[in-house]
Order: sequence, then C-alpha cells, then structure tokens
Amino acid sequence: MATQTLLTLDARHPFAAKSLIDAQDMHRTVMSGFPGWVDDGSRDPRAQMSVLSTWSIDLRQARLSLVVQSSVPADWSGLPHAALAEAPHVLTLDRTFRPGDLVDFRTIVNPVRTLPPPPGSPPKTRGTRVPHTRPEHVKRWFARRLQPLGHPPTAPDGVVRIGADTDLERLAVRMLPQVSSPAP
Repeated sequence: MATQTLLTLDARHPFAAKSLIDAQDMHRTVMSGFPGWVDDGSRDPRAQMSVLSTWSIDLRQARLSLVVQSSVPADWSGLPHAALAEAPHVLTLDRTFRPGDLVDFRTIVNPVRTLPPPPGSPPKTRGTRVPHTRPEHVKRWFARRLQPLGHPPTAPDGVVRIGADTDLERLAVRMLPQVSSPAP
C-alpha cells in the first residue's frame, strides 16, 4: 500500500520559490511531510519510508505541482498555508504486484557517481557527487539497481536495488536539462 499526494503550490511564494532553485530545499520540502516517522539522524530516512517525488511547474499559472509517494501517510499541515494554491490531494493506492506481473512505467532518476576526494585530503573526506551526463552511463546506472526475481534487495557491492526488473533492450533513456543549486 502507498500514499500519493499532489501538492499544488504557488510558485511565486518564497517557500515554493526556494524549493525550485535549490535541490536540497526541494528535498526538505518533500521530507517535511513525514515528521516523526523515523528518528532524527537515522540512516536513509527517505528509503525507510519509500518516499519518491517528482515535480513540474506551470509558468503561465505560476503553479508548482509536487507529487509525493510514500509507504507511510504524510502530514502536510506544516507547510505554510499561503504557499498552497490548492489543498493537498491525497490518494491511497492499494495495488499489489506479484512476481512475474508486467507493468509499464516511466520514471525520472537523478543518477550520480562519486569522484574520490583529492589526494592529501583529511581522512573521512567525502568525494564529490557529480551527475552522469551520457545516456549509456545513465542506463548502466539504472541497470545496476534492477532486481531480477530471486535476487537479494542489496547487490554484492552494496547498491540498493529497486525491487523490479526489465528488459534492457526496451529501456529508453531521455536526458533532461541539468539543474543545479548555487554553491553555499
């Protein structure tokens, strides 16, 4: 079972505008609907609650449409009321898929890789996350996350799989324009 919410925000409101120009702010906006479901600081809360999101903007109407899906119900009462162009529209989805069911779907992914830190960096320095920019790299990134029937949810190299499989010959990749946040 999953919950899907359509949030329609006024793109001119500062709350929505911040989310549009900063990917981390958009992440905070999405996750703000799930207070108290996982402990603060716990590892990968988005994955624990199966939170997925996508958004689009209608510039003519100045509306930001944000679709959020999760395995737990969201609480959007913390959003600034003035930022909402419409009341949140919530759907509860109860569609069980069985092994072998065939489903067509479209997804938007943000495939990244991590470059190692520069030589001489202090211990425990994280590398820099950079986007994959070539379709064949994106396809390979997605293929590593597929989970053929009977395979464990985590690959031997630690990659978390998505619980679905596909025929890679039928997989189409369309690259969207790069969106970035200003450096702090």
